[in-house]
Amino acid sequence: MSESSSQALESADIIEIMRYLPHRYPFLLIDRVIDINGDQSGIGIKNVTFNEPQFQGHFPERPVMPGVLLIEAMAQTAGVLAIRAQGVTERPKLVYFMTIDKAKFRKPVLPGDRVEFHMTKTAQKRNIGWYHGRALVEGTLVCEAEISAMMGV
Repeated sequence: MSESSSQALESADIIEIMRYLPHRYPFLLIDRVIDINGDQSGIGIKNVTFNEPQFQGHFPERPVMPGVLLIEAMAQTAGVLAIRAQGVTERPKLVYFMTIDKAKFRKPVLPGDRVEFHMTKTAQKRNIGWYHGRALVEGTLVCEAEISAMMGV
């Protein structure tokens, strides 16, 4: 088995994610990253539960995951891919979320859903990476966007 094919099968659990990202409850929005292929692609997993704080106000009668949190979860997934691919064992000092383009929200995400954030790198220039993200629930597209971020040293 070649090294590149074994990379596609790698994953990061919550402990590894917390080593890379500064986010903590209630703002750490991914539980695992699977199917990691270097910094080229990977799938972030979010298990949505009713006891998350955003559902107290969004909306009490019909809890819906805010779209901005879906975009943030995409960015966190891309961040894990980019940081992990550098071979470092801890997070960089600075990561700046730079752009969000072509964001579309297609279907509400509800408590009980398992969201998969499929992230694919589309470009890299120095320390800036661009990713295309697709959020799916049970294979149905619920959100998509193009994002970019810059990693500082």
